[in-house]
Amino acid sequence: MLQYEFETVDCDNASGYSLFGGVGLETTRHREIICRRAAEGWRYAGSIPRSQRAGGFIETVDLVFEREAAPEE
Repeated sequence: MLQYEFETVDCDNASGYSLFGGVGLETTRHREIICRRAAEGWRYAGSIPRSQRAGGFIETVDLVFEREAAPEE
């Protein structure tokens, strides 16, 4: 049986610049979280938008991690 955990990443702390004018957004915190979780034995399984603005900008996402659950006795 698999065990799942979720970790929320805030996209409001993103930064960057778009070549087509205006501000582009780039997040980096997700990489740190995925590497830390992998070291703890978790596998990255995907992401789910958690909150989104009316204009389509995703404010937060949940990163989904899975691993084999310890066998029940």
